[in-house]
Amino acid sequence: MQDPTAPDAEILINTGCAHCPAVLAGLSELVKQGQLGQLNVINVAQHPEAAAQRSARSVPWTRIGPFVLEGKYTPGELREWTERASSGEGMGEYFGELLENQKLQDALQLVRNDPSQLSILVDLVGDLETPMGVRIGVSAMFEELAEEGQLAPALPQLAELTRASEPQVRADAAHYLGLINTPEARDLLQPLLKDADSEVREIASESLAE
Repeated sequence: MQDPTAPDAEILINTGCAHCPAVLAGLSELVKQGQLGQLNVINVAQHPEAAAQRSARSVPWTRIGPFVLEGKYTPGELREWTERASSGEGMGEYFGELLENQKLQDALQLVRNDPSQLSILVDLVGDLETPMGVRIGVSAMFEELAEEGQLAPALPQLAELTRASEPQVRADAAHYLGLINTPEARDLLQPLLKDADSEVREIASESLAE
């Protein structure tokens, strides 16, 4: 019996595409197993407007639930993304995927479309196991969102990070609070001037000065 939470998927392919058949086969197998509810297949050679409508830059282009995946993915990877879509989780991994593949603007657009996704980015900041490349990407996102005035909703979560046990997390929180630059953010920075860690104190001082 099909899982009632099974996500739907679609794939854009093109005639002569080297990787499209393998990805299509992997998705088709997930449909047969009931892991995917349905699969919509579009050949962009016949329907080029489909690629434009989805801002697809290459094929195979795959969407599984909320996740857009470009390029070659193994059957195992497709299954993992299907399971994440089915569970309603996995956005942290998805942001990591985008940032590790240098798709900063795609990640930013997700947050612009749904500001609640900010909480997931703050969770990545608070997790020391987040890869350095992803942390750098999140920092770039926060800087751009701050310039657009869209970082302030993250303030309550960043306030929690100022009390984290790890100095690196407190230091990152101090930096991002400086980007928000509101009276509330400055109030949260004041206690960090007396933090036990010298780097945290330094970043808090710099954030207040800016």
